[in-house]
This record gives sequence, C-alpha cells and structure tokens, in this order.
Amino acid sequence: MATLETSSPSVRPALPAHRDANVLRWLTAYTASLVGDTVYFLALGWSAQKTVGPTELGLVMAAGALPRAVLMLGGGVVADRLDPRRVILGSDALRCLLILSIAAAVALTTPALWLLIAVALVFGAVDALFVPAVGALPPRLTSPDQLARVTGLRSLAMRLGQIAGPPIGGLAMALGGPAVAFTVAGGLFALSLPLLLSVRIRPLEPHEDRAAPGGSGTARAELRDGLRYLRRHRLLGPLVLVGAVCELGLIGTLNVGMVLLNAERGWGPSGLGLIVACFGAGAAAGAALLAVAGWLPRAGLTMAVTLLLGSLGAAAMGSVPALWSAAVLAAFVGLSAGVFGSLDGALVQTTADPAYLGRVTSVVMLTMVGVAPLSYPLVGAAIGAWGAAPVFLGCGGLSCLGAIYALTSRPVRQAELPRRPR
Repeated sequence: MATLETSSPSVRPALPAHRDANVLRWLTAYTASLVGDTVYFLALGWSAQKTVGPTELGLVMAAGALPRAVLMLGGGVVADRLDPRRVILGSDALRCLLILSIAAAVALTTPALWLLIAVALVFGAVDALFVPAVGALPPRLTSPDQLARVTGLRSLAMRLGQIAGPPIGGLAMALGGPAVAFTVAGGLFALSLPLLLSVRIRPLEPHEDRAAPGGSGTARAELRDGLRYLRRHRLLGPLVLVGAVCELGLIGTLNVGMVLLNAERGWGPSGLGLIVACFGAGAAAGAALLAVAGWLPRAGLTMAVTLLLGSLGAAAMGSVPALWSAAVLAAFVGLSAGVFGSLDGALVQTTADPAYLGRVTSVVMLTMVGVAPLSYPLVGAAIGAWGAAPVFLGCGGLSCLGAIYALTSRPVRQAELPRRPR
C-alpha cells in the first residue's frame, strides 16, 4: 500500500474538493456503500416479514442498533489508531462477504429467525468500525480549507443514498425477491473496494499524529483520552451537545411524528410521500450550499440561527391543517437541517485534531444511532395520547433549547471555517 501514500505532508490538492479526482473517487465509493446500506436494510425487512410475525420483525430490524451503539466508541479508537481508509476497506469487504452469503442462503432456503438476527448483529458491529473511520478520513484526503466542502459533499451523498436506495432495492426485489436485493447490496459494497484502493492518503502533520500525552497506549486509555479531549475543548464539546439536543428534539418528530401526523390528517400515502420528498429536497439543497460555496461567513452563528429557524418550523408542523402547508414547512425544515448539519459537521472536521477525529466522530454518531432513536417510542406514545400538535410543539421546543444554547455560547457563536489561501 506504500505506493498509495503521498510522500510529503505538504502535498495539497491543486483543485477545490468538488473537482479533485481523489476526493471524488472516495465520494463515489462512499455513495455506493450508502446505497448498499439502504438496499440491505430493505431486503432484510422484506425477508423477515415473509418469515416471522410483527414482533419478531421489529426484533430483526432493531438488532443491528445494539452492537452499533455498544461498539461505536471502540470503533473511534480503531479509526484513530489505524489508517481509516484500511478500516473502511476492511468493513466494506466484510459487509460484501456477509451480504452475498445471506443472498445465497435466502436463494436456497427460507432463512430462520436466528440467521436474520445474526446477520443484523454482525452488520451492526461492522458499522461501528465503518462510521468513525469515515469521519476520520477527510483530513487525510484534502487540505483544511477544503474540509467544509467535503462535509457538504458527504451530506449530499447521504441524501443520494436515501433517495436512490429504496427504488433500487424495490426493483431488485420485484425482479427476484430478497436474494437478488441482497446480491445487489453486496455488489455495491464490492464496487466501493477498487475505488477506495485508488484513493491517495495525505499523511497527518507530525504534530497532529503525535501519541496521546501521558497515555499508556491501550485502547481503554486512548478512549479515555479522546473523551477527555472532547470534554475539555472549548468548541467541540458545545458542538456535540448542541447536535445531541437537536437530534433528541427532531429525529423522533421527523421520522415517527410525520407518519402519525399524516395518518391523523388523513392525507394518505401520497401525502406522506410528498412531505418526505419535500424534506429530502430541502436537506439536499442545504448540503449543496456548503458543497458548492466551500465556505460561509460566521459559520457558528449561521449554524445556530438555521437550527433555531428549523426548530420553529418543526414545532409548527403539527398545527398546520393543509397538506400543502405541511409540505412547505417540511422543505423549510429540511433546508435548515441541511445547512445546520453541514456546518456542524464542517466545524467538527476543521476544529478537531485529526489524531482524535475518529473518537470525536464516534461520540457524535453515538448520540445519533444510540441515544436519539430512544425518542421513537416516546413520540409515538405521546402522539397517541395527546395528538400531533402538542408533541410537535414540545419536540420543536426542545430543539430550540439547543439552538439557544448555541447562540449564547461564545465559542460556538464566533466559530469560523478556514478560508482557502489566496
């Protein structure tokens, strides 16, 4: 692999990230993995519902979240210890072999419940390595002034995966059932491997690649050191806290609440599709803004204001009577979420010492995949008891608290993205 490394830490891309072939190869590989994720999840759910009852179906679909949440912090240590590209390569290779194996099993026989749960558990464990490594890789691909643009491109890739995955998975299942869908997912993971192998890695600066001061070198010591670094950092700690409060306030509302609001209003499947599509389009537009611009003035203040506006929009969604007004609000909330998420991610990427970035990413993602989904049953039960309007108002108000904290936190309010040297 030595031939794939750059020879000097002073190497910088000649082009902006969105025109840099090295970054685009990584982005294509990442997008293929994301689409493969979505197709796999659909195929797993379809296989489960054809085999087991509703209770067991929920168990299968939730099984992957447990190892992902438990192992995520350890995955951050691995990403900082090793070359994150190799961790991503290994993760995609393992996922490819796992999914192609289950494709063969599904084609030959009806899979048992234990097999589907085992696949979900292993996939979740591999994801716990993959996600922090993805967060740790960008500083090794491009220069610091391009990290904001890379973050915007990554957010766009995530939206593309969410948009392209369901129709690809649905078409595969229509043509040949879950076996074909699993095969397509495995093929997408396989597609990412040669692209990742061709990506050139920029070594970290010597002062960034230092060992943790006073650490014993053990994984536990490095994890403690990473958590201590995050807790003591004047900007990163508040950024992670704001993101966690935002996720707790909005994720249940946007994922569960929208479905129940649609049912309460009687807008039907097409209404739900319109609301989700408008939110996705708004979020993609917000991510594209940073991907194209590469830099925004007063990034911390802009992030806090867009979060506040999006939170107010989410709070109002439960009270609108007409489908068109809900769709407009969904697009506005999506746009705000896209700008906020891209700026928050860009500030984390450009602020954190790259030697700690895997561990920082693991904490950020733990709040998203481990803590925030706990709000799903609470939001569902609350809407069942009180209706959509007060629950949307309360969840939006919680997210507003995160925005107010960001506005009153001087390090967040004054945070800036690095500008490209002239």
